Amino acid sequence: MTSLDKAKALGPIPAGFETLDGELAIGGKRASEWAQQAGKTPLFVYSKDRLDARVAELRAALPPRIGINYAVKANPYAPVIAHMEALVDGFDIASSGELTMTNAAGIDPARVSFAGPGKRDNELEAAISAGVTLNCESEGEAHRSLAIGEKMGKAPRMALRVNPDFELKGSGMKMGGGAKQFGVDADKVPDLAREVIGAGAEWRGLHIFTGSQALSAEAIIEAQGNVLNLAAKLSDEIGEKLPKLNMGGGFGIPYFPNDEALDLSAVGAALHEHMANLPAPLENTELCLELGRYLVGEAGVYLTRVIDRKVSHGTTYLVTDGGLHHQLAASGNFGTVVRRNYPVAIANSYDAPVDDVVNVVGCLCTPLDRLADKAGLPRADVGDLVAVFCAGAYGASASPSAFLGHGPAAEMLV
Repeated sequence: MTSLDKAKALGPIPAGFETLDGELAIGGKRASEWAQQAGKTPLFVYSKDRLDARVAELRAALPPRIGINYAVKANPYAPVIAHMEALVDGFDIASSGELTMTNAAGIDPARVSFAGPGKRDNELEAAISAGVTLNCESEGEAHRSLAIGEKMGKAPRMALRVNPDFELKGSGMKMGGGAKQFGVDADKVPDLAREVIGAGAEWRGLHIFTGSQALSAEAIIEAQGNVLNLAAKLSDEIGEKLPKLNMGGGFGIPYFPNDEALDLSAVGAALHEHMANLPAPLENTELCLELGRYLVGEAGVYLTRVIDRKVSHGTTYLVTDGGLHHQLAASGNFGTVVRRNYPVAIANSYDAPVDDVVNVVGCLCTPLDRLADKAGLPRADVGDLVAVFCAGAYGASASPSAFLGHGPAAEMLV
């Protein structure tokens, strides 16, 4: 057995990345050019073309009636938010900080909905003042929103987030079914909705989000059918028309070896069928999907430079200037039970043959800081660039950038 036979598989690199002069190219320029332009590494590079293409794919597959909302938490980089403004129909936020971001991007507050448990009174006040829709997560939050609106002399725009009795099977994070901190249990929704409407709030409907990062079209199709049926049932029990239904999202992207891309055409075909046979209570309801990772995840690449190459007991390590403080998920420390490799490449030897087996590690003083284990890669030396793909979502903002004081990575939208 050769050393290359001992290599562990890497996750699949998203299709469509190009090679220029032997290097990884993003947005028509070599990775090394972007690093030079940024003046530093580590660096996140997000591709406008890939953002545009992903939304276009969705528009082509989905029924025209279904809107697309961008979940800002996936990537709150200001240029990304501004670019998405013309691509999507709405924005979903989860804090007053994200409300400040959408305001700064000039996004009409009427296009924004605010979810998340534990909204503080000052956040509710800011949302009501701005005119965004509050997706209330509990009876207590709904009552506080009504009281704050009355004190302000302004009717809040309110929807209820529903905790359904079902979940999205195979999802990476389950956000519905059973006891959850998210949403109002489905059996309590009708009474609370009638109370909200009776108190004079502007009724904006329901938000039903069941889970995230699912790659099974069958699971997503089943969950969407359940969401539509539950929404129709609740609308009947509430006794009022349902202005809007946020159907959630859950569309996943392939990160790991053997992951297969979601069959978007199958999901789209099932939604077309649902639209042709909608339950009567939903005939005039505005429908949307809430997507984050699926829109931006594959558009981003994390570039980090090799600062040392060392051998310890026969194992070669590439030590980079990046690490888990920017790419927590790639390190395996973001809820992964068994550590598997993300898609990784040597950016400046992108089309070179594999001739080395290495561990790619970061610069942090912890053994948790690993970007790739036993990776089969072209030989890399000090100064070379390592590219970590699928870095457009839950990277820069969802990783502990303050850990050990190395600071944040640079970011660019190209």
